[in-house]
Formats: sequence, structure tokens, C-alpha cells
Amino acid sequence: MAYTNSSLVEYTRISPNRTSPRNHVIDTISIHCYVGQVTCERGANGFANHVAEASSNYIIGYDGRISMAVEEKDRSWCTSSPSNDHRAVTIEVASDAYAPYSVTDAAYQSLIKLCADICKRNGIKKLIWSTNRSDRVNHKNGCNMTVHRDYANKSCPGDYLYNRHSDIAAKVNTLLNGETIPEEKPAETPAETPVKPNGIVPNIYYAVKTKKYGILPFVKNREDNAGWADDEIIAVAIRVDSGRGVYRVHTVAGEWLPEVSGCDWNDFINGYAGDDVNAIDAIEIVFYTDAKETGGVYYKAVYQVKGKKFANYWSKQYDDEISDTQDGYAGVYRIPMTKLLIGLEKC
Repeated sequence: MAYTNSSLVEYTRISPNRTSPRNHVIDTISIHCYVGQVTCERGANGFANHVAEASSNYIIGYDGRISMAVEEKDRSWCTSSPSNDHRAVTIEVASDAYAPYSVTDAAYQSLIKLCADICKRNGIKKLIWSTNRSDRVNHKNGCNMTVHRDYANKSCPGDYLYNRHSDIAAKVNTLLNGETIPEEKPAETPAETPVKPNGIVPNIYYAVKTKKYGILPFVKNREDNAGWADDEIIAVAIRVDSGRGVYRVHTVAGEWLPEVSGCDWNDFINGYAGDDVNAIDAIEIVFYTDAKETGGVYYKAVYQVKGKKFANYWSKQYDDEISDTQDGYAGVYRIPMTKLLIGLEKC
């Protein structure tokens, strides 16, 4: 079978975490929650890491834009079940980072369009959902929609999307029948907390540890910078007062260290990035917005670093975005970092 990919894709970054080719024709769709209100770029970039050992065919960002991390001809590593992933097109949807893992209206509408597109190109005449797990995992009674919780002890795709699978199937089938559906938001569940009409503006706090001067005081946003003169930075700690900040550093020893999320206000004991020995030469920072606290306004990290013996900061980087002007991280390999400047900007 000659496989094709969706023309709805706006960004592509192919993940190394895939099996090529898939060993089963596409006859199933598996929808997941990303657990973070990410852009489609951030979603795909997150699967570009070998260490993650995870991927998805498509990622839908909070604004409804779509990216591809694994072509449809290949099997993604997504549902903890190789047999399911070999026959399914997997879709990660940007979501809140907490239960019930709600998604935006834009992402939901885009999900329906993408599912219809997948069905049309792969000869799936009708999308069928069942609340019976046995039907799903054994593809009984025509069921061709599966979820991650079928194969692992996970809540994915979260109750928000899980409880809307019948609605998704109905809307997709309407499109497959050549009819149109209104662009309306699915009904809210009573348990959901409403978005605050006047949201807060999140802040980011950060501190560094240098070889000569040790741990320096925390600074806030871009009101000041973290660092001292031309002293090499060997550790970084970052904290936010809303949402979630995830960061990792690269050292002059030539490796990216594990991701860190959060830190202790007063010291580096409970979370920091760095090995306390080697100078840091690059840093990657990603901010996940808590949209309910910010009134539906989304933010991303903007950050710059200054290298040792360089007079000026290098160009701004945004989250882990990659483009002609964005590297996905700030810094230059093998040039120790001496100053760090971080803020949050509206997307």
C-alpha cells in the first residue's frame, strides 16, 4: 500500500523514535492528550529526543495547527502497544497539564478535521467508538478507535477527550458523508473550572551557580540577569509562579543533561540543571501555560545567554522553537555561559 501524509500539516520534524515501515495497514485512530498546552512545533520537537523513546504521527497545538513527527508509512511509539501502533495513526492533542486534561476549541475542531482526512486517505469508511475496552483492543463490532489507557496504567487521553470520543466519531462521519458540521465548541462538563476572566500574568524566577562566586540570588523576569562578570555558570535553577517551566542544560563536556522542572526557592537541593563541575554552554527552556489562571492567554519562554569573553548577549530564543532564526536552545557549544536573561512573552 502506498501511504500518504496529511496536507493539513504546517510543521514537520521527524522523530528518531519510530519503526519503519509499519507492518499493518492503517485501520485505526488513537487520540492522546499531550499534557501541556504546546504549539505544534513544541510538540514535534519534544519527540525529537532519542531519550524520550516516544513519538506520535501527528501533534495538534493549542491553536489548532498541526505538525508531523512520524510519517504514516511508519509506526510511532505512542500507545505502549506495538501492535496497536502498527495499525493506528496516533494523534497527540495539546491539553491542560492537569485532569481532566481539557483541550481548546481550536484544537478540538482541528482534531475532527484531521481524523476525517486520515480516514479518507486510508479507506476508512466510518469511525466507530466503543466504551467497551474489549471491543476496542480486539477491534470487535467494527470499533476502530483505541486509547492509551487500554494498554497501560495511564489516564491518557484524559477524561475530557475520552468522554468526547462518540462526538468525535459522529462529527468525523458527518464529514466523511460529504456533509458539513458547525464549528461549535463541545459542551463543557460541570466539573471543569471556568477560565478566569481577568487572568494573572505569570512570572519566572531564576538563579545560577558559578565556579568562582557560587550560588547567586534569584532574579525575576528580565528585570535583571543571572550571572557575575565572566565567571562560568555550572548550574541553573528556574521556578515559575503559574504554569510549568521545564529546562535542561548542555555542558562543555559535550552532553545534554536530564530535564528539570522547578526548584527550591532558597537552594539548589530540590531541582537544578547542571553537574556542579562542568561549565554550561547551552540551555533549553520551555514554558507551559496554565490557561485557566491566565484567562486563556498563552505565554512562552524568551531567553538569551552571554558567552565567556563576549561583550553582548546572543539572539533571543523562544521555548525550543526551531526555524531559520531559532535554534531550539540558547548558547554556543564549547563556549561557557556567563550570563542568563529569561522572561515570558505572550504567544
